[in-house]
Amino acid sequence: MSYIIVLNPLILGGAPSAQGTYIGGGAAADIEGVAVMTSLVAGFMTILMGVVANFPLALAAGLGINAIVTYSLAQIPGASFADAMGIVVLEGIIILFLVLTGFRKAVFKAVPTQLKIAISVGIGLFIAFVGLIDARFATYGSTLQLGEGGTSLLHSWPVLVFVVGLLIAIILTVRKVKGALLIAIVTSTILAIIIEAVAKLGSSVENPRGWALNVPKLVNEGWLPKFGVFGDFSIVGAFKHMGVLVAVLMVFSLLLADFFDTMGTMVAIGAEADLLDKEGNPPKTQEILIVDSVGAIAGGVGGVSSNTSYIESAAGVGEGARTGFASIITGICFLLSMFLAPLVKMVPYEAATPALVVVGFLMMMQVSGIDWRDIEVALPAFLTIILMPFTYSITVGIGAGFVSFVLIKVAKGKFKQVHPLMWITAILFVIYFAQGPINSWLS
Repeated sequence: MSYIIVLNPLILGGAPSAQGTYIGGGAAADIEGVAVMTSLVAGFMTILMGVVANFPLALAAGLGINAIVTYSLAQIPGASFADAMGIVVLEGIIILFLVLTGFRKAVFKAVPTQLKIAISVGIGLFIAFVGLIDARFATYGSTLQLGEGGTSLLHSWPVLVFVVGLLIAIILTVRKVKGALLIAIVTSTILAIIIEAVAKLGSSVENPRGWALNVPKLVNEGWLPKFGVFGDFSIVGAFKHMGVLVAVLMVFSLLLADFFDTMGTMVAIGAEADLLDKEGNPPKTQEILIVDSVGAIAGGVGGVSSNTSYIESAAGVGEGARTGFASIITGICFLLSMFLAPLVKMVPYEAATPALVVVGFLMMMQVSGIDWRDIEVALPAFLTIILMPFTYSITVGIGAGFVSFVLIKVAKGKFKQVHPLMWITAILFVIYFAQGPINSWLS
């Protein structure tokens, strides 16, 4: 799981917002602060899972969820970093309420299973797409081109580092080497540091063929953790700057991404550890869901996006973990890693993004769970998956999938197969898509 300590700061701290500034401030200090808080919140929540639920499940900032925060919330005109995290906190509070009232199961049943799969697959494809673009392996313009300006695939040293890192990540993943993604990031970073020491490429801001986000060079500064992004959230500001409708839809988009993965993850880990009961439920299900919900709130308060249960917990189970003691040890390791946060500033995009591509592949593997022969669900799933990367918006993908699903059911006269919550959500998304014409008409 340790790769998230590098990837989360690069995703949250490296994407420009609608105002042209970086969501985390853009400065290296902010990236370091996000790394510190990523470790702190993950450590605290994972220990809490071990103590309260006694289950070998670890938590950290969710990949996919942080992509929604960066590439959807941060892109809304007028939205700030605090507003985005305010949405995360509110989403966590709602999930916690749904768990405590037992309503979470009802919401879980409202969205068709194959649409849930499509959302996860679409986010995976989007993450891989972001990795390719951020590494400048490809450019995103009127057409998608290999290399810079379509001239040459390996047009610079940084892109070569990305290719080497991707090959290492693929080989190690295929060979099932433990810590494959972290090894790939570390190896690529070392290679980048050597190249920078010789070639003196500098930043891509100063040199088109330089490094993106961070210049790979040895850091020489204090190692005490910095907590600059802690408490940087605003629920009121989110509704004020985004508008009620957009804020509600953003909360719902996050809720969908955060909501369903946890239930699937805890069942998968429980099955791997042979801890499920006769009905296929893990022990202390309610406690697991409560801690996971608190993780969403803690992630927003900590300024590092929602924390959620990680399927990588299976690595611990594979080594014999059967109780929360494994989670406590994992949490302690996360807390200790706060003192390594300055190392994140040595990692350029080109060394970290190979991990995004591989994670995208792993999420994409779920696509086999969609019945492509059933056009009534396959078409909405298809729109959900392709529109996320093609529109550079996770929200658009989810909205298109929901609206098309309801529309197809209506066209087929199958009104009763649409859950009331799906009707409400589809209507909200229609209004969301029509905001431009509506605003013009009202003006």
